[in-house]
Amino acid sequence: MTIKIIAVGKIKEKFYREALSEYGKRLSSYCKWEIIEVADEKTKEEASETEVLQVLEKEGERILSKIPDRAFVIALAILGKELDSIAFAKFLEKQALHGESEFCFVIGGSLGLAPSVLSRANYSLSFSAMTFPHQLMRVILLEQIYRAFRINAGEPYHK
Repeated sequence: MTIKIIAVGKIKEKFYREALSEYGKRLSSYCKWEIIEVADEKTKEEASETEVLQVLEKEGERILSKIPDRAFVIALAILGKELDSIAFAKFLEKQALHGESEFCFVIGGSLGLAPSVLSRANYSLSFSAMTFPHQLMRVILLEQIYRAFRINAGEPYHK
């Protein structure tokens, strides 16, 4: 199985990079994985709705160019479906049993995801109704993917 996390923007803080590195090492025992970063667009503080859509579409084009044709795409979106860790693990397992072997998780920038990216997604997932910094969301997502593999392998995990 291959896991790709496509995310808008770069990780700047060392502590986020260290956390990603740690969970990445752990996850490497279960699958191949990578994080693909795409450039974010600068946005004016008081951008109009049209300007916001233009920014989203530019970021969306970059995201879509990184998604392999056969990938099962999971968009992280506030309006997506919320799952607990066990349900998330079972969801990934079910998709794998149905022949999915390449998963692309997509994390948007500060404005979210373009409609074109959401329409390409096979599934929309929400971790909470709360808003998280997109850099932190990468760490949370990688940890939950690692946890899902442990759950599916029948290995201990913290509840």
